[in-house]
Order: sequence, then C-alpha cells, then structure tokens
Amino acid sequence: MQSVKAPASMEVDTCEHKSQGALPAKPNFEPLKAHEMSDGRVQFRKVSVPPHRYSPLKKAWMEIYTPIYEQMKIDVRMNLKARKVELKTRSDTPDISNLQKCADFVHAFMLGFDVIDAIALLRLDELYVESFEIKDVKTLRGEHLSRAIGRLSGKGGKTKFAIENATKTRIVIADTKIHILGSFQNIKVARDSLCSLILGSPAGKVYSKLRQVTARLAERF
Repeated sequence: MQSVKAPASMEVDTCEHKSQGALPAKPNFEPLKAHEMSDGRVQFRKVSVPPHRYSPLKKAWMEIYTPIYEQMKIDVRMNLKARKVELKTRSDTPDISNLQKCADFVHAFMLGFDVIDAIALLRLDELYVESFEIKDVKTLRGEHLSRAIGRLSGKGGKTKFAIENATKTRIVIADTKIHILGSFQNIKVARDSLCSLILGSPAGKVYSKLRQVTARLAERF
C-alpha cells in the first residue's frame, strides 16, 4: 500500500513545480502620451486679457509664444474678438500638466509680471502667484490709502525691491491689488512684510524684521 502512495505524492509535487514555473511574462506597456491620457480629447485653457495689458501683450507676444509652443509643445493663439489667449494640447505634448503651467504663465503676465519673471512658472514646479487687496488687511480710504500704497513702494520703489531681494520673490502693486510670485515659504515672508507696511509700520522696522526672518530661513536650508 505504501509503495503505491509514494509515487502519487511525488507526481503532485512535480505538477506544482511545473505550474509555478510557467508564469506569464510581464506585459511591457509603452508610456501613454498626453492626448491618450485624456482619451484623445483636446484640452483647452482660456486666459482673459485686461484692457491695460493689451499693448504689452502685443509687444511681448513672441517672447510668450516661443517657450509655450516650442518647449512646452502647447498650441497658443490670441482670440481678438473675445480678447482671450487660448491654449490647447497637441498630439506631441509630453505632459498634460504643461497646459496648466502655460495658463499660469500667461495669467502671471496679465497680472503685470515681466516675461523674464513669469517664465519661471514653466521651469519650476514649486512656484505660485498669490493675490490680495489692501482692504483685506485694513480698510483704508482717501489719503490714508494713498499713503499705504506709498509705504509699500517706498521712494523710487526702494522698499518693494528690498522685500523682493530679501525674500526671492517678485511683487506687483497694481492700484490696491498686490500680486506676489514665489515659493510658498517666501510668499508668506513677503506677505507678512507688506501687511506690516499697510498697517502703518515704518520701513526701517520692517527691514530689521526681514533680516531676522531671512537669516533664519537661510539657516534652515
């Protein structure tokens, strides 16, 4: 009886080894292209052009068009009737996120940033644009509002440049609106300095606080 059972167990073992050894080969899929990710649908973005940025856009059009079309592989055109810059993906767009990066780049230019500064949004991932108004910090009217805007800029833009250089950001002061371009941490430092100026702090006090904060940031990195 034992001699009959022994080969039966051996047969089972060999069968198991065969079934384990014959695993199917791993499939080798090619990476999907941007237009294939969205099931072949073309994706659009539209950026409105405010009236005061129409002339600067005309002058700087080729500087905006070239990196978007040639490097990011996104189609771009100006819709004169709707006064909007229209962006759309192409079949050879390497990454779907390029479309949003280009829309952010054009939007930053519309807010008043120079092309040289705004183009950093295409190159780096950790850059953002934050906007707020003076009235969000403190309700000011008449001459008080004018003086607050004057404090933000300083004589010949001195205060604004000092904050920009210390925090590695770019700031646009458009009437009562303030736009800051930079990394998350740097935007926070620049915003705190601008808020102090709006609330009435003298420039000297803000400079000394900036020096302390930037020194602390430099130590951290």
